[in-house]
Amino acid sequence: MHFAIGEELRRVRLSRKLSLRNVASAVGVSASLLSQVETGKTQPSVSTLYALVNHLGVSLDGLMRGISQSDGTASDGSVYEDGHHGIVQRRSENPIIEMENGVVWERLADGGRDDADPLMVTYEPGSSSSVEGKMMRHDALEYGLIIEGTLTLRIEDEVYEIYPGDSFSFDANRLHLFENNSAKPARGIWFVIGNKHATSLDLSNLGPAKTASPSLPAKSAVDVLNAMGDAKTRKLNGQST
Repeated sequence: MHFAIGEELRRVRLSRKLSLRNVASAVGVSASLLSQVETGKTQPSVSTLYALVNHLGVSLDGLMRGISQSDGTASDGSVYEDGHHGIVQRRSENPIIEMENGVVWERLADGGRDDADPLMVTYEPGSSSSVEGKMMRHDALEYGLIIEGTLTLRIEDEVYEIYPGDSFSFDANRLHLFENNSAKPARGIWFVIGNKHATSLDLSNLGPAKTASPSLPAKSAVDVLNAMGDAKTRKLNGQST
């Protein structure tokens, strides 16, 4: 089920009453590029998509369901409820985002929760998470398992070759880049656990690290999930988060 990412980004932008030029300037892309993304004439790279999602204040899973994170309302006016997708999600029901340069995301079943973004990710030969070859970072923890092909993971000055059966986990606040330098597609399962209400990052934060810079302290998945649970409890009790 191919997902019209551009249409949904435009819908969220308009719901926030933000101009195309202001959003483009804020995330560090040209207005013409953002216009082409919104109209479906071109696809964003992974790094550009993360920058847009962070700036617009919507989670990836919410975006792929057509939900405005601020009010939980879907693009068709309905309200998303936990468990809407049930226990099993068929492959034909996976929302699919085809990004620039041969990167494909398929959102997997999440049971209506937003603790993590579960994804099946494919990198075609020669593709990377940033067409410009710049590293990216976002406020999350990434966990993954490669099930087919070979993928190169660059984290700051470190380089790792990941083969079928290999897994990875890292703090995505560190500058990183995925790329497939092989002649065959690479495919894996990703779980991205992050702060859904993180301070916006833009493309000025991206790019190869020229000097060492302090990164945010790494947290375990348990810490993140506990923090999310505490925040939800405070919200239910009517307390400020």
